[in-house]
Amino acid sequence: MKFCEFEKIMSSKRMRRYVNACGGDTRKGMRLYRMNLHLAEEMFTIVSCYEVALRNAIDNIMVASNGNDWLRDAILPGGIFDNPKFHNTTRMMKKAHAELVSNGKYSNSKMLSAMEFGVWKYMYSAPQYLATGRQLLRVFPNKPKSTPAIQYNNQYIFNELDAVNRLRNRIAHHEPVCFLHESDEISTTHLLNVYDKVMTLFAWMDIDGPSLLYGMDHVKTVCKEIESLKK
Repeated sequence: MKFCEFEKIMSSKRMRRYVNACGGDTRKGMRLYRMNLHLAEEMFTIVSCYEVALRNAIDNIMVASNGNDWLRDAILPGGIFDNPKFHNTTRMMKKAHAELVSNGKYSNSKMLSAMEFGVWKYMYSAPQYLATGRQLLRVFPNKPKSTPAIQYNNQYIFNELDAVNRLRNRIAHHEPVCFLHESDEISTTHLLNVYDKVMTLFAWMDIDGPSLLYGMDHVKTVCKEIESLKK
């Protein structure tokens, strides 16, 4: 497809950034756009696998301590999330529960699947970490021991998950992941930083990330291809 046709479909405003990053070379800019989509797809696969692993690990702990229907029970009157502080979490859980019940498809596993990444992230915010019994750091048996300089506590995990969640949302909303912040400069540094966080979190969970993602992980290869387009 010619650039003029591609630009008409994708919009000149969207394509301007990619062309500027390639020194005005429209053909190269179109290639960068496509490679950005490829990178987003690759990274979303990694994050999706991590999200499933995280929610399953949390669920295993919560089922053992709070029963098979802990998500549903948490939002019932008197439940652990029946608290105004957890408004966003409970709203999402109640909506998912109501839809599943109305369709006759309720189960804890289906509720798990209906939750967004942000729900699992907030399990490590101070109020929800306390509400769930201060036990969810057990998801990360291999995390480093805290030192006076760095506390590897629930807040640390929350911050790491927040970085992953933010990148996930960028990808979901079709925002570019191949630029340095808000500039027109090609850079995959931020994405690779989050990628490293995910692989570290896998390791802390005692999961062999590279083996799990065998055949699916081409993030670093695509990043190198994108970096080669720098003007």
